[in-house]
Amino acid sequence: MTHSSLLANTPDRRRLAVSDPDILNALTGEEARQRAGLELIPSENYAFPEVLTLLGSVFTNKYAEGYPGRRYYGGQDYTDAIETLARNRAKALFRAEHANVQPLSGSPMNQAVYLGLLNPGDTILAMDLSHGGHLTHGAPVSHMGRLFNFVRYKTDPTNGAIDFAALAQVARETRPKMIVCGYSSYPRDYDYADFKRVADEVGALTMADVSHIGGLIAADVMRNPLDAGFDVMTTTTHKSLRGPRGGLILCKEQHAKAIDASVFPGLQGGPHMNQVAAAATTFRLAALPAFRAYALNVLGNAKALAGALTARQVRLVTGGTDNHLLVINTVQSFGIDGAKAQAALDRVGLTTNKQIIPDDPLPPMRPSGIRIGTPAATARGFGLTEMDEVAAIITETLIADGDAATEANLLTRTEALTSRFPVPGL
Repeated sequence: MTHSSLLANTPDRRRLAVSDPDILNALTGEEARQRAGLELIPSENYAFPEVLTLLGSVFTNKYAEGYPGRRYYGGQDYTDAIETLARNRAKALFRAEHANVQPLSGSPMNQAVYLGLLNPGDTILAMDLSHGGHLTHGAPVSHMGRLFNFVRYKTDPTNGAIDFAALAQVARETRPKMIVCGYSSYPRDYDYADFKRVADEVGALTMADVSHIGGLIAADVMRNPLDAGFDVMTTTTHKSLRGPRGGLILCKEQHAKAIDASVFPGLQGGPHMNQVAAAATTFRLAALPAFRAYALNVLGNAKALAGALTARQVRLVTGGTDNHLLVINTVQSFGIDGAKAQAALDRVGLTTNKQIIPDDPLPPMRPSGIRIGTPAATARGFGLTEMDEVAAIITETLIADGDAATEANLLTRTEALTSRFPVPGL
């Protein structure tokens, strides 16, 4: 399919063809790439079509510093309406006492929590990055890693579970002011009550960053940290929620004032109201039965993909998955590092990302694994049969070790698969 065949004959696109043809070419090229290939990065998804509409709406034009009823600029009737809807819908969806929908993305969302509830230098107990934690959970290269004293807990190497005995011991020794749980590359679920018990013992606040699984929690197919009494839960609004790129902070009412002040004016200025409008609609759609069915299929497809890979002798970190993602140890499985595996899969139309594994001996840009997820494939309508074919293409690609003829054949198979399932919104 050529770029020109994708070009809708709309006034906006005709205008862009004249004003910036280079950008238009990149836009239509990306549309072609998304149609022909398959997104398997677990943090990527296809936004609801309504989200794309709202992101390009007139709300882009409006400044709205402050909160509903307390803005610094005039003309806020409709911005107040959409933010109030977004907050109320988020609270209902996640069973939260308070919601802040203004964070511009996931990183400032987490930064606002730390800066709002803690003091610089305070100790935070968070997951080791190589075991599944996120950059914002205190990576030394991050600003939060410089402002706060992060200490680490890890998974049990024998089964991939959180080692709560070791976690509790670290907590007793370091007396953290906050315990953070959540992950970006951990393929298992856990009981948030276990974290809450340790936190209560040492007098720490509890925060769950569920950015990856926010949609699965919204659909009630995975556990909700707020049900376990957590002080704060954060999530991005894209990923498994299929909304706009942005952040959401949910907390107990006792923390509402501190959180709101930390977001604005503490960390950022005016919110992106086109993003807030799109988030409000996302929360409405995520409350519908169809979204719960989607979330169940995400989990079912992930387990099917894990099973199909395991049957082909592929080694998975923790041996499988309880959520939407899995991590392949490419060194053990195929004798190649994750960067080489990612590049090979790109050539056959499967988009993945290189990924460090627990206590990885290789460097982050050439790690020992790749990370794969099912939210985007499921949004296109892929089911269990398609997951087996995806597993076959992955395995055959990485065994082929760069053979051009084999990769050409596998690319054809990928395109045959994706041609049956249109990208939502395109």
